[in-house]
Amino acid sequence: MKEIAITDKQKYFDDHFPFEEKPELFDKKRCLHCDNVFYVGDFKVFKNKSGDEFICCPNAPECDGTVIDWFPAD
Repeated sequence: MKEIAITDKQKYFDDHFPFEEKPELFDKKRCLHCDNVFYVGDFKVFKNKSGDEFICCPNAPECDGTVIDWFPAD
């Protein structure tokens, strides 16, 4: 997978977040895969060979967590 540089993170997040309840970019989340606590706005985006894009943990590519693996930090 290849990382994609996102210049407008708010717009990208608003357009691509896959679930109904969308967190704010300043919300803190914990990644189930790496146990890292981070701000949602620190997300990274990766594209696979098929062209599918994934909103990933800020620790990617070392961590393979995506938005489905993010939980409230509290």
